[in-house]
Amino acid sequence: MVFEAPSGGSASGGAGFAQQTPRERVVSSDLTEDDLALDRSLRPKYLDDYLGQTRVKDSLSILIQAAKQRGECMDHVLFSGPPGLGKTTLATVVANELGANIRTTSGPAIARPGDLAAILTNLEEGDVLFIDEIHRLNRQVEEVLYPALEDCVLDIVVGKGPAARSIRLDLPHFTLIGATTRTGLLTGPLRDRFGIVFRLDYYTPEELADIVKRSAGILDVAVDEEGAIEIARRSRGTPRLANRLLKRVRDWAQVRGNGDIDEDTAAAALSFFEVDSLGLDGLDNKILELLCDSFAGRPVGLTTLASALSEDPGTVEDVYEPFLIQQGLIMRTPKGRQATARAFDHLGLKMPGTEA
Repeated sequence: MVFEAPSGGSASGGAGFAQQTPRERVVSSDLTEDDLALDRSLRPKYLDDYLGQTRVKDSLSILIQAAKQRGECMDHVLFSGPPGLGKTTLATVVANELGANIRTTSGPAIARPGDLAAILTNLEEGDVLFIDEIHRLNRQVEEVLYPALEDCVLDIVVGKGPAARSIRLDLPHFTLIGATTRTGLLTGPLRDRFGIVFRLDYYTPEELADIVKRSAGILDVAVDEEGAIEIARRSRGTPRLANRLLKRVRDWAQVRGNGDIDEDTAAAALSFFEVDSLGLDGLDNKILELLCDSFAGRPVGLTTLASALSEDPGTVEDVYEPFLIQQGLIMRTPKGRQATARAFDHLGLKMPGTEA
């Protein structure tokens, strides 16, 4: 790839915050400013401290040990999966286990090829480069990245017009770790250059309960087994959400209770913040009420449903629907969105066409 060398300065670093949904939601798995300081303090630093994702951890342990024994860099790694499952944390863990420095940035932050060149030329031998939301890299930047990943070289053009000349710079050996929530948006050539690919899965309530207890210990909050399980059940299989709910329950217990968190305290606190037993918030339940009650279980078009919620159709489809579909509460049909029997049971309503 040919481009003009930057005149000066360096690329902006740091992963940007995930785009916020139109309404602030307690159960959103996107990273918010309120979460950031808490996330940093609770993040594990080594594999032994990282809870859950056992298959991924075991595989990474072998790959890291093998690379260290050979004195080589690890193959480039791609972590994929929904937000809040620990992709950024795992990248930091890998760097710590390798004893390497980590440079963190994000796809949207690398706007031009020159930005990427500034980052790559500042790396040292064995460093880890972490690019969050890597699927959002533009094509020109990707073209610069390919030779850097394969041959550790960087091709640049100095000058313009007839006086322009090409320079090839050697780069130190490094490991790229990419994270994406949208694997399908990665181009084939970029995806194929990752030697190690892992998809992170949602956590079980038992795994989340262990995370809640670990976080409570760091925050110096007393939580018993039942209280941790109650928080875990309402966390949508996501550690980031579990830690956020723990923080909300801690605040409620401090003001309305004795400061300790048991099952009753956790249930009361989360109900106060409108997070029910399935991890649904007020707007999730509003969608179910519209489908089950207002529209009497009939299929409803996306535009009609969005109008009833005073929301954008794209927001309903991309933000609110996925979890409801995963939980078997609604389904998409050729005629529109329709509530399932489980949705009627959850609301305590009788499904049309069934006997009383």
